[in-house]
Amino acid sequence: MSERKHTVWISRFLPIFRWKDKVTKTTIRGDLISGLTVAIVVIPQAVAFASIAGMPPQYGLYAGMIPPIIAAFFGSSWHLMSGPTTAASIVLLTSLSAFAEPLSPEYVALALTLTFMVGVIELTLGLTRMGTIVNFISHSVVVGFTTGAAILIASKQLKNFFGVPIPRGGHLISTVTHFWQQLPNINSFVLAVAMATLLSGLLSKRYWPRVPHLIVALLFGTIISLLLNYVFGGEVTQIAMVGAIPQTLPPFSAPNLSLDTIKQLAPAAVAMTLFALTEAVSIGRAIGIRSGQMIDGNQEFIGQGLSNIAGSFFSAYVATGSFNRTSLNYQAGAKTPMSAMIAGFMEIFIVLAIAPLVAYLPNAAMAGILFIVAWGLIDFAAIRHIVQSNNSERAIFFLTFFGALFLDLEFSILAGILLSLILYLMRVSRPRTLTRVPDPTLPNRKFSDGGGRLEECPQLHIVRIDGSLFFGSVPFLTEEFARYEKNRPEQKHLAIVAQGIGFADLAAADALKNEAEKRRSKGGALYLINVKKGLWDSLEESNNLDGIDPRHIFQGKTAGVHAIFQKLDRSICADCTVRIFLECKTLDTTKNVDY
Repeated sequence: MSERKHTVWISRFLPIFRWKDKVTKTTIRGDLISGLTVAIVVIPQAVAFASIAGMPPQYGLYAGMIPPIIAAFFGSSWHLMSGPTTAASIVLLTSLSAFAEPLSPEYVALALTLTFMVGVIELTLGLTRMGTIVNFISHSVVVGFTTGAAILIASKQLKNFFGVPIPRGGHLISTVTHFWQQLPNINSFVLAVAMATLLSGLLSKRYWPRVPHLIVALLFGTIISLLLNYVFGGEVTQIAMVGAIPQTLPPFSAPNLSLDTIKQLAPAAVAMTLFALTEAVSIGRAIGIRSGQMIDGNQEFIGQGLSNIAGSFFSAYVATGSFNRTSLNYQAGAKTPMSAMIAGFMEIFIVLAIAPLVAYLPNAAMAGILFIVAWGLIDFAAIRHIVQSNNSERAIFFLTFFGALFLDLEFSILAGILLSLILYLMRVSRPRTLTRVPDPTLPNRKFSDGGGRLEECPQLHIVRIDGSLFFGSVPFLTEEFARYEKNRPEQKHLAIVAQGIGFADLAAADALKNEAEKRRSKGGALYLINVKKGLWDSLEESNNLDGIDPRHIFQGKTAGVHAIFQKLDRSICADCTVRIFLECKTLDTTKNVDY
């Protein structure tokens, strides 16, 4: 194995070699602060996510310990934070509740097995280099998804920010409706804590940018809540706290890999994998655009796969990229994947050492922090740029945005990707076609559209096609051929300037062959001029060269025009006044003319 291949292999399975040189005293400070911030924030979230997933509370904590460490070590993103998420928890519940009762030992066992299966599929996709699917996630999809997710993050925190009861799990309209109905019941003490957190964070970020503003905000909000409780009493303020959490390390677990269980969970595992990977890579790419990092989709698949495989043996259910924690990690100053590893270890330390202190963190302060994060996610400049661009990009953005708001996050991403592909296919299925004529006013009689002053040869139509030909463009291609024949039936010869055609698939090659045969049957022919190697190889591989006739395929314009001219009807040429070719003036000679 060459040294270069050995280095690539090592960096693929140990990505730390890609970024180890970025680790300095400065980056360590930023990673330490961001890791600690995320570790504090993830604890109340993890408990809530576990309840959404139908799992005991501690399993949410376990999912935030080992998986983010493994995902960061083997992934490619510098900022992606893996762990339990709202959407993944909902998907887990809907996938497994049909097989077992939530919170039951059977349910937990199925969740761990599903996690292992998801990890294996993710790892397999990464190792087989299927990470290129991230290339189909356009910038408009990312911006739409980011904007929608930011609003959802804020909406889910309305109940904690204002201290009003709102049912969990509803969509945006349901959440806003319940909030509107609860306006008379806003808890002024809870709102004071949330506003103190929000304003202190914003002011700290503006006037003391070197200070970790999110930790400042969290501490300030906590102090305000303690003062309010001290002055007025907890019974009056009703400021909800995170509460006590279990002081335990994740116990060892083993997934049930019996054939019956695997067959039972296979459909759910595939669905969960597609969702989890799409979410993780979309989040990584969204933050990567801001940080200037290119995300390696294959490496990210490997990191996510290994994190879930390892997590299934440490009592963690399915982990994927978390939008709010990744954004929080980035905004808190993370520079390398060390921040995610620090966050995982910090969470273990917090659970073991200072769990009783975490109980004093107010939910209102957490809501204030997430409001800051949500606002920072909205890229107003990018949105303005998309809205001012073309209709296709606007449609992709708004579909993804509204899909995230009113449907599901995973659906919004997939819908945006699907619309991007549909619009792309519609665009490339109609390659540009331009009628060309030799222009005597240009050097070497270069082909042009004639500017309306040049007539076409009465026997030959010349057209330039720009764009590769594939099955989707065949209907357009055949319609164009039919239009040429209908408008100028006397032009029995058709020459295609093919320098803009990179390749033709089987269906397109068949269409060219059929057009050649049809024109031959009517006394004409089809010719290809300036043919590239890619198009030649495509025609040869599809066994269509003979159908078109290799003698009618030319690599240069001069040879092509001269050979085609020899096949024109001389009786028509004798009465022609167009004289579009130089050969028209030398009908009595065999002299070649250089174009």
